[in-house]
Amino acid sequence: MAKIKAIIFDLDDTLFDCTGQLVEAARQRAAAAMAKFIEKPKEEIYGQIVETEGRLGPKADVFGNVCNAFSLQSQQDCVNSALHAYNSDEVEQISLFREAVPLFEKLKAQKIRLVIVSSGLYSRQMKKIQLLGLEKYMDLILIHDIEKEGSKDALFEQVLKQFSLKPEEAISIGDRIHSEIRVGNKLGMTTIQFLHGRYQKILPKNLMEEPDFKIKKLSEIPAIIKKVEEGKNHKPKIVAIGGGTGLPMVLTAVKEFTPHVTAIVTVTDCGRSSGVLRKDLNILPPGDIRNCLVALSSSEKLLKDLFRYRFEKGVLADHSFGNLFIAALAKTTGSFEQAIKQASQILAIRGKVLPSTLQDVHVHALLANGTVLCGEDSIIQRNLKPEQVAKRAPIKKVFLKPNKATILPEAKKEILDADLIIIGPGSLFTSVITNLLVKGMASAIKKSKAKKVFIANVMTQVNQTHGYCLSRQVREIEKYLGKNCLDFIVYNTKKPNKETLRRYALEQSFFMENDLPCLQGIKAKLIGTDLIASAQKKTKSSKQELLRHDPKKIEKVLKAICENRGC
Repeated sequence: MAKIKAIIFDLDDTLFDCTGQLVEAARQRAAAAMAKFIEKPKEEIYGQIVETEGRLGPKADVFGNVCNAFSLQSQQDCVNSALHAYNSDEVEQISLFREAVPLFEKLKAQKIRLVIVSSGLYSRQMKKIQLLGLEKYMDLILIHDIEKEGSKDALFEQVLKQFSLKPEEAISIGDRIHSEIRVGNKLGMTTIQFLHGRYQKILPKNLMEEPDFKIKKLSEIPAIIKKVEEGKNHKPKIVAIGGGTGLPMVLTAVKEFTPHVTAIVTVTDCGRSSGVLRKDLNILPPGDIRNCLVALSSSEKLLKDLFRYRFEKGVLADHSFGNLFIAALAKTTGSFEQAIKQASQILAIRGKVLPSTLQDVHVHALLANGTVLCGEDSIIQRNLKPEQVAKRAPIKKVFLKPNKATILPEAKKEILDADLIIIGPGSLFTSVITNLLVKGMASAIKKSKAKKVFIANVMTQVNQTHGYCLSRQVREIEKYLGKNCLDFIVYNTKKPNKETLRRYALEQSFFMENDLPCLQGIKAKLIGTDLIASAQKKTKSSKQELLRHDPKKIEKVLKAICENRGC
């Protein structure tokens, strides 16, 4: 686990009681300013400010709503005057929380760098810092001046760069989940919400605003540092490996109980929109990457729907907007890796999405009769009827060409640092095992101290697992990963209804039987439970009901595994 090397503090209501010492005076100044426009006593306007902020929260347009409450027609000058008075340079006598100085001295003795990153009027914030005597304790002080361009996010990034820190080596602490907690989470830091002042009861709008820890006293920080450094953070680091529709489902499940999620995605897709863009633009296939970005996104529904949107007619038919967007970013930024990072920021994902390799590779399959199928599209054989594919010789082994593809270094690091590694579900050879074929992937998984979980498929797939049972799936994973590497095997026990099974049988797809006796002697713990989603989707073309794993049920199983391990 990473050693903590720096702590980034917010200022107001984190190191001193801003709400009690300054906010009341600021409200009084704002009320006096508004009284020049509103023909009401200052005390009545002050009461309305307090009531409005209590009802709508401190982030709301408080002064505009106060103007509405008093039916003021022309509001802009009144609001501007109130804001100017509220944020004036006046700073009354203030003092640090009594735990602050002992904490600073303890952290300095541990050679932990101390930083302040605060938002507000520059002169006002610096005046507070000087009155509080903070300059002698801090290694760096950065102010996000609200009157100038720039973002607080950039200042956090500046801290990491200036002290050559990895995000996991820093802690962000503050009272506002929409500010310092959001930024810290976004960058991958440990985050601590200080429960004090006006923002302590505001609920997170999304996972990006969920802190790792909550405290009421600054003296609790050393214990949290110890927990993080010992790997006892209550939110585990999870790596999910795969592709297709299976990996986004797992991401949807695990992001509900941890922000530390990394998706490692196969890049061997060569069909449909991804295949066309891959061939025409010489980029890696964006489709599976796109689905994972959307699964981890904290953005509004409209933006996620936009990335999913697939054109139905014209020259763009069958292309998704998200694929085109990632392709454009790859050309604009000059690299597919940078394109993913930029798309991650735009979609406000919590976690990481990484390709398993940056090399341009294709998966090939050697069949039992000696035939070699070149490329994922050839293995899937969408152009053949299911009954024709069912007669095909089974897959003997799969391999990559060219065979020099190596694991992305960042993906390797995430695997080695993980608490839990999840493999599957998904198309066994073209979504899951393709990742294990990348040089360095299997060895990194085996070397990692994380618990390794394989989630088995519910149904057989005619072009890859025709005639398979549970044990055959497991044996194939072990063939490429290594024997007795798995710690848990999660499989479905609920059999779908007869009508659904009949419909699937028409596509030569059958229920994956659980032949548990064939797994006797295996090291991994077997976890059988109902994993099928109750709400079944349908394709536009065939109206076929689709059996899918239920993210909520998967979440329950994986969370239990983490808790038993003490993650």
